[in-house]
Amino acid sequence: MTRTIQSQVRYSIEVIQEEACQLVHQGLLHRQQPIYTLCKYIPASEWPNVECELERYDYLLRDRIIDLLNHETWTQD
Repeated sequence: MTRTIQSQVRYSIEVIQEEACQLVHQGLLHRQQPIYTLCKYIPASEWPNVECELERYDYLLRDRIIDLLNHETWTQD
């Protein structure tokens, strides 16, 4: 009998924000898309943990990804 041990990844709000930032910079996501579009890039088994972490910080899945990117710095044109 073989047992598989799965290590659980902890998705802190900082990790979620960084993941969103990287996906935006890679052009895979757009700032105006809803946060729930991140689920395409996070393992399904981890998504409930991500949802809980987002809720903990008062993010709604319908909020925009730009709301997660509050730490971006902007330069003037």
